[in-house]
Amino acid sequence: MREPPERIERLPQQYFTALLARVAAAAAADGEPLVDLGRGNPELGPPPHVAEALSVSAARPDVHGYAPFAGLPALKEAIAARYGELYGVHLDSAREVAVLPGTKTGLMEFALCAVERGGTIVLPDPGYPDYFSAIALAGARQVSFTGFDVEGDAMYLNFPTNPTAIAAPEGVFEEAVAWARRNGAWVMHDFAYGDLVFDGRKPQSFLAAEGARHVGIELFSMSKSYGMAGWRLGFALGNTELVRRIELLQDHAFAGIFRPVQEAGIAALTGPQDSVEERRATYERRRDRALAALGGVEARSEGTFFVWFRLPDGVTVEHILLEQRVALAPGEGFGARGAGWARLSLAVSDELLDLGLERLRDGLH
Repeated sequence: MREPPERIERLPQQYFTALLARVAAAAAADGEPLVDLGRGNPELGPPPHVAEALSVSAARPDVHGYAPFAGLPALKEAIAARYGELYGVHLDSAREVAVLPGTKTGLMEFALCAVERGGTIVLPDPGYPDYFSAIALAGARQVSFTGFDVEGDAMYLNFPTNPTAIAAPEGVFEEAVAWARRNGAWVMHDFAYGDLVFDGRKPQSFLAAEGARHVGIELFSMSKSYGMAGWRLGFALGNTELVRRIELLQDHAFAGIFRPVQEAGIAALTGPQDSVEERRATYERRRDRALAALGGVEARSEGTFFVWFRLPDGVTVEHILLEQRVALAPGEGFGARGAGWARLSLAVSDELLDLGLERLRDGLH
């Protein structure tokens, strides 16, 4: 048998696949039922009118062939209108919007479309583990973000951040635009958790910064704002050249997204928006309970549906898994600077969260 090509061999271990395997093994062991606070898997689904739109569309006989490769124009118009209304960003839906089969795909596509093999991409550390996969697929070189004096050909930004749950600091997007201009580089902002911000903060789009669309794109996910994680629908918005490259790549790699999913996306974006605020408020309430339960432990959560906290001396995520029967995401899986920290997910039922927090309180104090 031939050896696998280098592009396969250089892929890192898939962090979440390994995490799920460890949790499954622990769950199968004798003891109290395990509480999984390690996964960021939204437990709140979309509002009923979105599921109804999918059902009605899928019942039609004319929607089961190939959808337009570039996506429905009405869907592009819907996300562009949302950006104008909520973020003050006015987009050309025909030239500045690409429809994606989920923004995880967009993370890979940005690396492939922005840099040549051997190019340098700046990543947050800690950061979302799939960024490492994008680097590997593109054959690029990774540099950890240490400030806007670092050099590179492209940069991944993410606010609010996963895993560290920090909202965008004032001026950070303007600094990123200036960095891109100095370096002749591209910027990608991962806006997956953009609407889930706490303590009176307002969502902040990278594209609202002056000059941002000249140097980069933003990825918007339907997974977190609308509870559509399994539907695999998202967008790349902003720079016309990057949007063109992404659509060209997708013309070769995909054959469109199931039309009823796109029509349900239109219903989500243009219909009642109450569920978005209800979802955000639910996670903020759970955040408050989690911070109270963690007590004197250093912890933060300004947005997302995570809490990022420092493990006390002598305590490890593995110890908590085995002794308290609570699964957390170990910080080192998000980058070297995550060592000694853990990510706790709020995307579980209130009952499960309270049980997990009670056990954690016993294990951390």
